Amino acid sequence: MISVNAWTSADGLTLEPNALLAAKECTRSLALTAGPGAGKTEMLAQRADFLLRTGTCRYPKRILAISFKVDASSNLKERVKRRCGSELATRFDSYTFHAFAKRIIDRFRPVLTGEYALDAGYKITDKKPNLSRTLIEFSDLVPFAIEILQQSAVARNAIRQTYSDVFLDEFQDCTNLQYELLKLAFQGTSIRLTAVGDTKQKIMGWAGAMDGTFPTFVADFAAVPLNMYRNFRSMPRLLRMQNEVIRKLDPLSVMPDEQLAGDEGEVFAWRFEDSRQEAEHLADLIEDWIRTEQLPPAEIAVLVRNQLHLYADHLMAALETRCLPFRNEQQMQDITVEPAARLIVDYLSCLYGRREPQAWIRLMNQLIPFADEEIQSSARKDLDQFVKQQREEIAVAKLVNEHYSGWWELVRAFLKQVSVETLVSLSPDYESRDRLKEVVRDTKARIEELLELEPDLPKALGRFSDDQAVRILTIHKSKGLEFDSVIIMAVENETFFGDQDENRCAYFVGVSRAKNRLVLTHADQRERPAGHSGHWKVRRTAQNEYFGYVIPFLKQER
Repeated sequence: MISVNAWTSADGLTLEPNALLAAKECTRSLALTAGPGAGKTEMLAQRADFLLRTGTCRYPKRILAISFKVDASSNLKERVKRRCGSELATRFDSYTFHAFAKRIIDRFRPVLTGEYALDAGYKITDKKPNLSRTLIEFSDLVPFAIEILQQSAVARNAIRQTYSDVFLDEFQDCTNLQYELLKLAFQGTSIRLTAVGDTKQKIMGWAGAMDGTFPTFVADFAAVPLNMYRNFRSMPRLLRMQNEVIRKLDPLSVMPDEQLAGDEGEVFAWRFEDSRQEAEHLADLIEDWIRTEQLPPAEIAVLVRNQLHLYADHLMAALETRCLPFRNEQQMQDITVEPAARLIVDYLSCLYGRREPQAWIRLMNQLIPFADEEIQSSARKDLDQFVKQQREEIAVAKLVNEHYSGWWELVRAFLKQVSVETLVSLSPDYESRDRLKEVVRDTKARIEELLELEPDLPKALGRFSDDQAVRILTIHKSKGLEFDSVIIMAVENETFFGDQDENRCAYFVGVSRAKNRLVLTHADQRERPAGHSGHWKVRRTAQNEYFGYVIPFLKQER
């Protein structure tokens, strides 16, 4: 615990004045608007660090973060853990709106009566019959949670007593119903709400995002409006380049020159005769970064506007030839962010690890949301007894040199102990039992892969969430992420086609992912991918506007 005055930003990041004010606000709610790439997620992570490390979020209170996408929710949780450490991060809950609503329903379902009545073990479906007590549509989760909070002071108080702070990420996308849920849960309390978003980037309008979101929030929660400009992640040379894109996107949000001093950072722009030449050069470059510079593969990202499998096929083949690890994000679901996977890994860590208090705390937090002390105490005793029994089985196996041989049987017994209903409550996705089975199956496969690399089970579990590969992903998928070195392939008119305002925003998202180094490429020819029968132009032209932004800042040419 440190004093408020002694707190400094985590990891030595320099915060601009408004960002610092927001991070250290102790009493009021905040409405923080920022341009694309200005580090809104990082701002929330720094604020969480301040609240938890200074005790402004007083123990045992927690911080609730609500996002609109599962990956954004997971990214924020992981970033908070990096900034303030695993122990404090256990008091940080990060959910989507629908996941938060479902937790309210599962905890206080008996409150629902009449047309809202639900039986225990209800399921989520695409379309339900009228007045069904066993089925609920995904779109009904928020309305049913609203009904609970309207009817039950106990439910409202349970949530209010749990949290001292609420973070609202990408708040410009908030719908009228979601906002009603927030007001019922938190309006008129001393709980601090921090809403962050970009009023010029409302991407969820088709989903009913409310107009005038920030002014309404400021009025309803007496929030202090602040604007934030600086990109947290990038070196000065990259910031100056990004500033030129901001000048086009939103002239009022151009960053002041004094915030951009310094020559650190590298920008490259390269032209190739064809896509095979491009792939070979980039693979050599990545190999040099990893093997000569010792840059961790996870700090390298290759971004493509869209159709990842068509544009990065040659590069992936070249990386494979060089035995360089990479992840095609389009082909894989990231099992490491699945709540059921995390539950299994934490349980195995508690069984086989020497001392794993944080894994135990995460287990309890996942298994018993919104629970009082009596319920938690009873559940803890049951789990203690179960773990003791399984550890005795492990000790016997160790005596006959089969220490890790039965680990999956122990997992199956654990999952049976906690019940399917508890597992389903971890994520709305798990209402599909097939999806839950798939996650459990993929978790087993992932652990088995890690055991081939590292036969010591506790060490293998430690690598479960550790990304050891170059990330190959679309620009859209990269939103909210950051990397030391970023390559954006195929910066061409044939790739960035259609709505140019939308394309510029996507381009800005891409270039603002880089902390230290940015590479842009284009090729004069891209051969048709094998087996692709759709529209494809072999002859390509550079997107001159986008290259124009980087040319003044090039450090060297190929």
